[in-house]
Amino acid sequence: MAQLLQAAAQVFCTSGYTAASTNAIAREAGVSPGTLYQFFPNKEAIAIELGDRLMHEMRETYGEALAPLDAGTPLEQAIDAAVDPFMAFNTDHPVFFALMHGPDIPGRMAEAHDQLHTTLVTRIEALLASLMPGAAPPEVTRTAHVCLGIYKAGLELVLAHEGPEREAYVREVKDVLVRYLRPLVSDGA
Repeated sequence: MAQLLQAAAQVFCTSGYTAASTNAIAREAGVSPGTLYQFFPNKEAIAIELGDRLMHEMRETYGEALAPLDAGTPLEQAIDAAVDPFMAFNTDHPVFFALMHGPDIPGRMAEAHDQLHTTLVTRIEALLASLMPGAAPPEVTRTAHVCLGIYKAGLELVLAHEGPEREAYVREVKDVLVRYLRPLVSDGA
């Protein structure tokens, strides 16, 4: 099963979910289509199993990434603590982006993605509330959505590059977040 999921991840990354086929996944795994069908009835079932596993791992990642901060944490350090685990997760698992952000999110994964997004925004709001004392709740919510949008746009660029160039894009994303948040956060952050 692990071999099939690893092969599916590769095929989904290179072909996209819609263009992927069970035959391509079986070929990538080095098994017959019949063997694949012993474990999964179709491509959607494979994607859902893979997505569920990645979703579980992502929840663990954002639990660590968006932990509460001490009041005196510098903004750059707060952004590093929030962004680095997410970037590492997504660069280690590029299929997560391929499955969760493509135009064709399979089956119930769209619902799981929406729940993850909502939870993530809530956690970002809590983090920002500590950095923006006195800000009205709608301002904190709007800021959280903009930060997540900046991150997602930057993630696409990060995933399109390798090595030092990828690292440069990660730095750029963090710099954009610092420049956006600097005028909004309290003087202590």
